[in-house]
Amino acid sequence: MTDSHPAPFVVGVGRSGTTLLRLMLDAHPELTIPPETHFAPELIEAAGKRRASPDALVEIVVSQRQWGDFGLDADELRHRLSAIDPLDASTALRAFYGLYAERVGKPRWGDKTPIYVEHMRQIQSALPEARFVHLIRDGRDVALSRIRRALDEPPSVSRMAKAWSKRIEAARRQAQELDHYLELRYEDLVADTETTLRQVCEFVDLDYEAAMLDYHEHAGERLSEMAGDLPAQGGKALRPGSERLAAHALATQPPRRERVGAWREQMAPSDVAQFEQVAGRLLVELGYELAT
Repeated sequence: MTDSHPAPFVVGVGRSGTTLLRLMLDAHPELTIPPETHFAPELIEAAGKRRASPDALVEIVVSQRQWGDFGLDADELRHRLSAIDPLDASTALRAFYGLYAERVGKPRWGDKTPIYVEHMRQIQSALPEARFVHLIRDGRDVALSRIRRALDEPPSVSRMAKAWSKRIEAARRQAQELDHYLELRYEDLVADTETTLRQVCEFVDLDYEAAMLDYHEHAGERLSEMAGDLPAQGGKALRPGSERLAAHALATQPPRRERVGAWREQMAPSDVAQFEQVAGRLLVELGYELAT
């Protein structure tokens, strides 16, 4: 067991508003959420296979192409891990998040890495204080956003629909084995922001603060951590810092209700029909109306 505060882990399909929710929560005076981490599953696996060494675990963290986003010193992280006995995945992860929280000047931390929606059980095994907030958005708007953001030729709409359905359904199956899991809709976050944030705060034992509604006043500063280029790595192409910031530009503004259901006006009818043919059942199950 741990006496650590409950830690929100915001997860979901990419382009579902997870950055927006991250910025809202990060605006709380007691909570900070770093840019996407990505290294937690690899670190947990490595620490479980053998006696973890500080150097080995630090290497996993700093070798991630997002390392530059955190503004941390690798030697300081190594020093922190070297002072921990016993050193395992739990203590190593808490050391990283704690070091980041210290840099930002806040007592509590969380995480926002959408792909962790596939690793919730694994993360819970290392961090029992993790409380997973699964943010779901209408898959047709998700697909529309992905098409707009694509640097190259985007996947087919049917492929995006299949991936959206698969990830959400897998998460809901995992949820049955989790101690703390909360499912939210992006549409509710935008339409009734305060009520939704109060729900999240209650879920993670955090007093509600109206400052979260003013997240956009400091969003640009927080997102500036991602102004650097992401180097090409592991088959992933280089992502210029300008493109990374542009991808999250709307998160620097107050919630915009016109982003809800944008697919109705901006998505080709043939693409809508293709998406609904693959994912229509799940759309209905989640409360979304079909067009076809």
